[in-house]
Amino acid sequence: MGIYSSSRKLSQVHFSIDSAADFSFRRGGSVCKMDPEETLQSLKDIVPAAQNNINTKFIVLDKDRVTLEGQHKTCLALVADETAAVHFQLWGDECDAFEPGDIILLANGIFSYNRNNLVLRAGKRGKVEKVGEFTMTFVETPNMSEIHWVPDSINSKKYVQEAVISPHSRIFPPMH
Repeated sequence: MGIYSSSRKLSQVHFSIDSAADFSFRRGGSVCKMDPEETLQSLKDIVPAAQNNINTKFIVLDKDRVTLEGQHKTCLALVADETAAVHFQLWGDECDAFEPGDIILLANGIFSYNRNNLVLRAGKRGKVEKVGEFTMTFVETPNMSEIHWVPDSINSKKYVQEAVISPHSRIFPPMH
């Protein structure tokens, strides 16, 4: 396990829990509501799908250089929580908005293939919010993007792990 700590100033994000069934956060004028059970989804529990249904929180460990795909900026980041790591795809303004050490809340994210790389991303329906810059426990392995997934033999709409391609990210070398 690792611990990442940063001394940068926290962004302004407002949280409210009105009841057990209502969790929301606000930044600027936008509000995102999530079911508290979905809010705490661990990275080790995500599986590839064509649905925006992943709600999780993680720390940005490393960020690759910004590249252009057509007219859109994109970059890849290594993110993690206390259960696993994953490659996170940033698009457009997201590339400049987040840095290593930032704690991010992802609502309605998607874990799917983009240019033959399995990445977690907000997608068109998801939302990413910086919720702080403070110490968070994390692990670098397993990296969910470095697992080979295959359709389930019983339900072809679901994926199951077939093999580990690499225990750590092949893009970002281990931090320790």
